[in-house]
Amino acid sequence: MFARFLFISLLALSSGAAPATEYRAGALQIDSPWSRALPPNAPAGAVYFTVRNGSQTADRLVDASTPSAAKTELHTHLRVGEVMHMQRIDSIAIPASTEVKLEPGGHHVMFFNLKRPLAAGEHFPLTLEFEKAGKVEIEVEVRSDAPASEGHEHH
Repeated sequence: MFARFLFISLLALSSGAAPATEYRAGALQIDSPWSRALPPNAPAGAVYFTVRNGSQTADRLVDASTPSAAKTELHTHLRVGEVMHMQRIDSIAIPASTEVKLEPGGHHVMFFNLKRPLAAGEHFPLTLEFEKAGKVEIEVEVRSDAPASEGHEHH
């Protein structure tokens, strides 16, 4: 009986301490934001997440910012001939009733000139600004590698 009580108590404590991985801005749901751990001399990094639009109205991600870096930009990857290039973009469309994945090799949020290195297991704040849904602050999980659900990676 004591073992069962202990198990239930530990389960309750651990579930309360877990950071949120889902955030809302109006009808938009932002899931599982993450970034890869970076060495101290890394000039830039990226943040990835999924945005689900539960409304019948399209929206756009128009900006992102974090106090952890000097500059933040929206980026995408483009194929030029046989070579992939990153390119800054003004916004990321979030069509009505769909989801958009920001992932390695695709759309992502870039950050430059980190104020300190990112170590696996840490979290940092990121504010996303949507054209219609407004601003929402999320916590980005720093991981040693991409989540298993990402499937494959592009470096």
